[in-house]
Amino acid sequence: MDASQQEAAARAQELQSQWYGEPLGVLFRRLIDDLGLNQARLATVLGLSAPMLSQLMSGQRAKIGNPAVVQRVQALQDLSADVARGDISAGDATQRMDEIRRTAGGSVLNNATQHTSSGATQTPVKRVVREIQSLLRSVSDAADIIEASATLAPTHPELAEFLRVYGAGRTSDAVKHYEEHQN
Repeated sequence: MDASQQEAAARAQELQSQWYGEPLGVLFRRLIDDLGLNQARLATVLGLSAPMLSQLMSGQRAKIGNPAVVQRVQALQDLSADVARGDISAGDATQRMDEIRRTAGGSVLNNATQHTSSGATQTPVKRVVREIQSLLRSVSDAADIIEASATLAPTHPELAEFLRVYGAGRTSDAVKHYEEHQN
């Protein structure tokens, strides 16, 4: 990789950190380790080609263009946390990955009940937040959302905060924001 390709990859990984909370290479490697996968299996579960996964991991591509894939990544992160806590077995995790692979992302607007791998209903707040994040991130990248937020801030500070938190922030911060504004 020459210097300009390395620069482009570093910039892509910086954008990934803004959009997804960390570079996708780090995130995907953690999922691979935590869930006992290889890259080919992860690509299959996410609904990506192996070359696309590799390009995202290396920073040759910055953004996941398909909102359903973003939702599958989020579902795998939840599954990984369940496994790390010991809430589910390896066999149950494998079954849940197959369910995640078959989903198209599902909308929180369709009244479908979503369940975690342990059988509990997923937090509705988190589902709503992730749907909002997925929608915002499918229409614009974090840098543009942050720029729009800064433009709106002087005249519409609440709207600017919404764009910044949901469009470019972490899911945990968006959940907190959502809960604070529901009371």
